[in-house]
Amino acid sequence: MLEKLKTLISENLEINTDNVTESSSFKEDLGIDSLDLFELVMAMEEEFDIEIPSDDLENMSTVGDVIEYIESHK
Repeated sequence: MLEKLKTLISENLEINTDNVTESSSFKEDLGIDSLDLFELVMAMEEEFDIEIPSDDLENMSTVGDVIEYIESHK
C-alpha cells in the first residue's frame, strides 16, 4: 500500500518517491497545499475506488493516516 501511495503522490504532485514515507506529513514534510491535497484525494479515490469525505480528510495529516484510512474502508 505504501509503495502504491508513494507512486501516486510522486506522479500527481511531482514529489520524489524517496521523500515519501509513512510518517511524512503532507504539509510540513511534503509541502502539499490545500489544492495539491484536493487533487491527490481525487486521484486516491479513483485509484482505490473509495470516497474520502472532507470531514475524514481533516483527520489525516500523514501518509500513514491515509494508508490506515484506505485499508479500513476497502
